[in-house]
Parts: sequence; C-alpha cells; structure tokens
Amino acid sequence: MIKPLGDRIVIKVIEDTEQTSGGIFIPDSAKEKPQKGEVVAVGLGKMNDKGEREPMDVKVGDVVLYAKYAGTDIKMDGVEYKILSVKDALAVIE
Repeated sequence: MIKPLGDRIVIKVIEDTEQTSGGIFIPDSAKEKPQKGEVVAVGLGKMNDKGEREPMDVKVGDVVLYAKYAGTDIKMDGVEYKILSVKDALAVIE
C-alpha cells in the first residue's frame, strides 16, 4: 500500500455511474473527471512553526470531494488512486 508523507492523503477514486437516470449510457469521451473518492491512507500531518504536527481534517474511510485538477493520478493493481494535499480536499460527504 501507499503511505503518504506530511499533509498528503491517498484516495481511491469513486467512478460515477455510466448510465443516466433515464437509461442513457454515457461514453467515456463525454464523462467529466470524477471529483469524489474514499480516503485510504493519511499522512502524519504538516509541521507547524513550533515543530508540532497539525492534526489532519480527514481520516481513513471518509468520502471526500476534491478540487478538479488536484493531485497525482496513480494506478495500482487495476485500481485508480490519487495522491493529494489535504488542502485540496474540499469537503467530507457524510
């Protein structure tokens, strides 16, 4: 597994459905990049000026929305992951 450093997180990208509610299938060329994922690993946190680690806002298992062009895409064992800074995570979906 991937262990992120500092204030970075690893998320497993959640693909949207390929079919609309009306039953129309959406081709890959017309899909937007997904912006939702499940947090699978969290770094230790950023060091502040006092030399202390700042707590992370997310934890493993959270589903987050992230900035559209944020992070680095990687693929391991056929699964798409994204490594991004915790500041690029915009919201936690509850």
